[in-house]
Amino acid sequence: MTTPLDVALAYYRAWTTHDFDLAMTYIADDIVCHAPAGRIEGAEAFRGFMEPFSRILTSSELIGSYGDEKAALLMYATGTRPVASAPGAEFHTIHDGKITQLRIIFDRLPFDQARAAQ
Repeated sequence: MTTPLDVALAYYRAWTTHDFDLAMTYIADDIVCHAPAGRIEGAEAFRGFMEPFSRILTSSELIGSYGDEKAALLMYATGTRPVASAPGAEFHTIHDGKITQLRIIFDRLPFDQARAAQ
C-alpha cells in the first residue's frame, strides 16, 4: 500500500533530480498550491510555477518528513544557482495517490535580493 508520505517523497525525489515529467505524475489535475507568491490552481499552472525552480536547483537535502493517512510534510534545504541556501517546507494533501493540495513555505527575500543584485 502506498502511503501519502510515499507519494510526497517520490514527488520530491523526482523534482530534485530534475525529472519534472515524473514529478508531474504525482500531481492531481486540479491541484491547488498555496505558495508565497499566491494561490496556483491546476496542474498546468503548477508546472509553470514549480518547474523553473527545479531547473535552477543545484542541491537538495531532506531534513525531515512525516505522514499520516491523508497528508505528508517535508522539510528540506536546497541550493540554487542564485541562492546558495534556501530552506523550504511542503505540506501535501494526497488523495488516491495524487497530490491535491500543496502548501509551500520558503523565504522569498534571498531570491528577491539575488534578482536585485543582477
